[in-house]
Amino acid sequence: MTDTVSAKKRSEVMSRVGSKDTKPELLIRKGLHARGFRYRLHVKDLPGKPDMVFPRYDSVIQVNGCFWHGHDCPRCRMPSSNTEYWNKKVARNMERDASNRRSLRDQGWRVLTIWECALTGKWKLELSQVIDLAAAWLLSTNSIFEIKGKVFHPENRD
Repeated sequence: MTDTVSAKKRSEVMSRVGSKDTKPELLIRKGLHARGFRYRLHVKDLPGKPDMVFPRYDSVIQVNGCFWHGHDCPRCRMPSSNTEYWNKKVARNMERDASNRRSLRDQGWRVLTIWECALTGKWKLELSQVIDLAAAWLLSTNSIFEIKGKVFHPENRD
């Protein structure tokens, strides 16, 4: 499948993709705040500047875009043009994510990753369910956890 816009336009569109205060991140922040959880945002002193830091619970939450962080789900489809560039870029992001998780764990932080597919698209969960899972994890002693979209089966793919 070829791109429907010019390379210049695609570059312009991709350059506007933000890394902070994304819609999925704002949904999670609002839901957890409403439940009484207080957090700090994008703490620069921690590896990867986590989206939300919960010092009271020794926990951090990252809300990751499936494409940018190489999630194994239907939302993560590589572009058909400039594939070498995109494969390298996403692979570097995945390596950095793994390194940041290790460093956070070594510093005593618990890490929750909430994937974009859990919040948007046809495989999304109910927002209240995602907030319930995140809140339960914050109150638990589990060190690493991920919240993903509904189970994907290749035979159901459009």
